[in-house]
Amino acid sequence: MAVAKKQRRAIDGILIFDKPLGMSSNQALQKVRWLFNANKGGHTGSLDPLASGVLPLCLGEATKFSQYLLDADKAYITEARLGMTTTTGDAEGDVLEIKPVDISLEQVQARLPQFTGDIEQVPPMYSALKHEGQPLYKLARAGETVERKARAVTISQLTILGLEGDRLQLEVHCSKGTYIRTLVEDLGAALGCGAHVASLRRSIAGPFDLSQSVTLEALEALHAEGGPEALDHLLLPMDSGLEDWPVLELTEQTAYYLNHGQAVRVPGSPAFGKVRLKDAEGRFLGIGEMTEDARVAPKRLLRFNA
Repeated sequence: MAVAKKQRRAIDGILIFDKPLGMSSNQALQKVRWLFNANKGGHTGSLDPLASGVLPLCLGEATKFSQYLLDADKAYITEARLGMTTTTGDAEGDVLEIKPVDISLEQVQARLPQFTGDIEQVPPMYSALKHEGQPLYKLARAGETVERKARAVTISQLTILGLEGDRLQLEVHCSKGTYIRTLVEDLGAALGCGAHVASLRRSIAGPFDLSQSVTLEALEALHAEGGPEALDHLLLPMDSGLEDWPVLELTEQTAYYLNHGQAVRVPGSPAFGKVRLKDAEGRFLGIGEMTEDARVAPKRLLRFNA
């Protein structure tokens, strides 16, 4: 006799998850989905298994807006081990070279300006970027190396938190697509001793930080006490990652036309860009985009608007 499939819940919102070490972003998503018994979910960009920290997870209709969190700036706390380079740029790889370390705080500080602001990085071979359809890390594990084009990234803040022997602690505020492993390797090369990432923790992703995050242990404890419903209060509103966007209030009529794919005029609209759409009661309806003729066109709307 076939066993009936468990019915998953249609639940919408964003969880700021404090991803533990050793867990991939997808494993984190699937674990959180199971705890919430959610029918749909998505993460907002990979965080390496060897990294911990802020990973916003979108459940239900919130997945429609995950791309905008993926594009957001990030911040990290990292510890670099000076004097040792590895195949992967982190502690997981094989050691390539060891050099003596006699580096002062002043020497490190003098090198930071060349890694601050708009810079270019060559993505590491051990990354999820694809070459002819294959992730680079798969090629790297097979012993292959391919040419990678340098990419423009922005490091808005690079601060030394401490230096003790061969251990250098840094705080990095950066744009999406920045590889901290590459930053640490490049800094190590500039210092003449080499370096790799010994530990990495994401402290900020877009508007979210560690103070808003929830650990796996806390989720499991709540789930054990009250089941999936006991976790619902932890979810943030679906538009909480878009709070710096302008808000337009729609009438019932303009909401109707937008839901049917038509651009509409809304008083008080900005001249350009994307906007959050809400009804008279403040309920989030989705996002729109301004057209050249000053109308609001539907971009991503929630299914319950129809």
